[in-house]
Amino acid sequence: MALGTKPKTTAAWWSTAAAGASAIALCYGFARYAYGLFVPRFSETFGLTTVGAGVLGGLSTAGYGLGLLVSPVTSRRSAHGTVVLAAASATLGLALMAAAPGVVVFGAGIVVAGAGAGLVSPGVAQLIGRTVAPRVRDRAQTWANTGTGLGLAASAFTPLLAFGWPVIWSAFAALGVAVTLIVGRVLPRAPAAPEEPGSTRGMAPLVVNSVLIGVTSAPYWTFSSSRLTEAGLGPVAVTCCWCAIGVAGLFGGLAGRLAERTGLRVANVATWTLAACGIGLLAWPRPGLPGALVSSALFGLTYMALTGLCILWAARLFPERPARGVTWSFAGLGAGQTAAAPLAGAAASGIGQAAVFGLTGLVALVAWSQLSPRLAPPSAREEPPG
Repeated sequence: MALGTKPKTTAAWWSTAAAGASAIALCYGFARYAYGLFVPRFSETFGLTTVGAGVLGGLSTAGYGLGLLVSPVTSRRSAHGTVVLAAASATLGLALMAAAPGVVVFGAGIVVAGAGAGLVSPGVAQLIGRTVAPRVRDRAQTWANTGTGLGLAASAFTPLLAFGWPVIWSAFAALGVAVTLIVGRVLPRAPAAPEEPGSTRGMAPLVVNSVLIGVTSAPYWTFSSSRLTEAGLGPVAVTCCWCAIGVAGLFGGLAGRLAERTGLRVANVATWTLAACGIGLLAWPRPGLPGALVSSALFGLTYMALTGLCILWAARLFPERPARGVTWSFAGLGAGQTAAAPLAGAAASGIGQAAVFGLTGLVALVAWSQLSPRLAPPSAREEPPG
């Protein structure tokens, strides 16, 4: 290995993955996605209209985009520092929201919290790529990515608590302080990554795949709860389904092992097929609680698996700087979600929510186009010479 190239060790790779997962759980499960669970309470406190609540939700996306823009530079210089910064940003954002005297400070907190989510995934991917040995790196990347599912599962039942939302958000911020300290201590440090040419060769299929994830997941994140309510499920049952998304998402880490055994293309196409089935289940007129739980579990499992496989895809395109590929990938995912959510809402008002989920399941099958070599992910990682 040439002087200055990345160290690789199998020692305690699972601790790096676990610490990365805890940071991702904080930044996504609490600082980004929990907002949607509490919109009715926020609206009551600040007198928000539906449009106002949507604008505040958009601020989270703006912060997320800002974090993604910054992450390639900070990750190259210090992947460890980027992950710590992400956790600290999420914690500060949650604290600002909890203590906000008015909607302006509350909105600022949403932006700061969203920035943490934009920073964390590229930072974790870069750190694992620089410190974990090749033979276990895929598993470490996908298991770390399941932190989103952990955060979703942990926050799912918080809207049912009798405490006011500021108390709950203060508890989230206190948890964030603990997570920030833990990841700062547990995560290994790595030298700065070398400069790589600015080529985007091979990036287009990854971005297309990521946009497709965003397009097909947005209707589920946005309308699955209202669809289940429409189908006759009560609030507790709907909350259980949201929790099932998070719990099943924890098993998305198995995608790394599957990719090792079958190849990235086979793993990706197989996961997309399961995703289409899970989304399509909500097209049934009356899925009932069993059908709803199966749908939620399949969605959670495949969403975490697909995003984890995107990280592996990005790492194979940029072995020395996976954060670059992850940034492009997650930007595509965010763009797909941003575009698809309002389109799904407009379609639901015309053809109904059940039909929207049926069509979305069919759109997910577009991923079968990856059987074509031109649209497929890299067949194997090529380690840089050294």
